[in-house]
Amino acid sequence: MAGPVRDSQRMIREMAPQRRPGRWVFVSLPEAHPERPALAARALASVREPEGLSVLIPAGEAARHGLSAEGPVMAYLMLGVHSALDGTGLTAAVSETLAAAGIACNVVAGCRHDHLFVPEERADEALALLRARSGRDG
Repeated sequence: MAGPVRDSQRMIREMAPQRRPGRWVFVSLPEAHPERPALAARALASVREPEGLSVLIPAGEAARHGLSAEGPVMAYLMLGVHSALDGTGLTAAVSETLAAAGIACNVVAGCRHDHLFVPEERADEALALLRARSGRDG
């Protein structure tokens, strides 16, 4: 298996964005919520903030448990490139491209890939823009 890509131009060229299934929301899990441990365990991502635990969960899960989303329903886009955690330029290129089109983007970095969450109704547009930015429209 090839190692992570650090070169910014190569990361951009090889970003290979793809849409992942699901409709996602960010929620703040109250300490006293009876399903907090189970929801936190099933979250795609979580961040412990001074105000509490923020989690990224399927929109349907949030609705079933009476949790309000902190923003819009999001689509999940994953960048296929194995980007190095110490690489620079990929997040900036993604942000610049989507911001120029007025598309909000929340980035979650994993060990091997970057995971993007964009408003669901703009997901196809975001994909097309990122593919064009990489020089690979398909």
